[in-house]
Amino acid sequence: MSGTYLGMPSFPEAARDAVRDVTLRGNLRRATHTIRDKRAGAVAELDDWGRLREAGKRIKDHTLRHLDRYLVQVEEAVTAAGGTVHWAADAAEANAIVTRLVQETGESEVVKVKSMATQETGLNEALEAHGIRAYETDLAELIVQLGKDRPSHLLVPAIHRNRGEIRDIFRSEMSEWGRPAPEGLTDTPAELAEAARLHLREKFLRARVGISGANFMVAETGTLVVVESEGNGRMCLTLPETLISVVGIEKVIPTWRDLEVFLQLLPRSSTAERMNPYTTMWTGTTDGDGPRAFHLVLLDNGRTDTLADEVGRQALRCIRCSACLNVCPVYERAGGHAYGSVYPGPIGAILSPQLRGTASAIDASLPYASSLCGACYDVCPVAIDIPEVLVHLREKVADQGGKGHRLERAAMRAATWLLDHPAALTAGERLASKTRKLHPERLPGPGARQWTNSRDLPDLPAEPFRDWWKKNRA
Repeated sequence: MSGTYLGMPSFPEAARDAVRDVTLRGNLRRATHTIRDKRAGAVAELDDWGRLREAGKRIKDHTLRHLDRYLVQVEEAVTAAGGTVHWAADAAEANAIVTRLVQETGESEVVKVKSMATQETGLNEALEAHGIRAYETDLAELIVQLGKDRPSHLLVPAIHRNRGEIRDIFRSEMSEWGRPAPEGLTDTPAELAEAARLHLREKFLRARVGISGANFMVAETGTLVVVESEGNGRMCLTLPETLISVVGIEKVIPTWRDLEVFLQLLPRSSTAERMNPYTTMWTGTTDGDGPRAFHLVLLDNGRTDTLADEVGRQALRCIRCSACLNVCPVYERAGGHAYGSVYPGPIGAILSPQLRGTASAIDASLPYASSLCGACYDVCPVAIDIPEVLVHLREKVADQGGKGHRLERAAMRAATWLLDHPAALTAGERLASKTRKLHPERLPGPGARQWTNSRDLPDLPAEPFRDWWKKNRA
């Protein structure tokens, strides 16, 4: 599976197929429950977790209010440190900039550290169209790439695969991308990790161009920060001669002191670790150490429009920890692919419709991909009120109209008229009570039939309440 997410079926249609996949549901349930339990333990270790959470929220809100000033500060600091800053208004412009920069090096392949921004822009496909092959080096991303699949989780993109499936992918696909899988490869974690390590080592030692994202950008120094668990990021960020980082404009934070807050919030929320195994920071270029050329591509791609929405802008606080995915009952059953976006789960349900707009069927359906239980808000380390944004976006989608929403509005108008005319309401109640044995279990007609397919109609009493009240209490 490759190519753009747009054009995929809407969430209800995609989720309907996903919930029937017993293997997928089993894989997701085991993985999300394990991660959520570990996270709860790691968070409970800190007495000041609530204050850290509030600090993270306030830092992000302050930065978003003054984003124009901090982005200029980033550009000045990166340039002063020997880097070059490029501004990309959308995905096409970002891909064109990166493609040109790679072509100028004369190389035809690049190594990548896991980057949500380049997944968002479809960079791999854009590079491939110009004869440039991009190799994913994060283990989960490697599994997704070899399997011609799509990521289904922010932190564990191959969460929908079990070990047996990964072994089969390695056996059948690795040889096409470089070093083949070892003979007799089993599904033990140690053997799978060793096969990936040997396969990737060739890529690290040969690549002259590296591409990354960044978890944070520190405005006061122009320093970029990548946190990861495998060490592949450290290799991608230090070995190539040219490093190109594509980063969303919302990733900036003002100072190093602010970074201290997020380096506590992120690992405990994402992997339940007290600190990340690998935290790599770089500031421009340094003679004799690391890449000789550094390019920073600052990506907008709908973020400015999101920032303009007073309710929806809080989605830009997201630090991509994925805690909301691991507690979401909808994600656990439907999986990440049903969201049709590089950002699945609750955060994807509010971020994707804001970055892409709600014109397509899939984006208009995402705000409804939630039970509004509020578990996502409870675990969010930067206190994004996801249910509030979901309701806000539902109002926008409803205002657009459409078949289902026209039917809903017609039903509301009919109910309003009936409640404004007591005599008609009383007559209707009596008629409904007298004919209750004839009522169908499902309502007929388009819209009403789909609504009752998943809901039971309430049983009507033999006597309307108004009549009972007149006889017994009046």
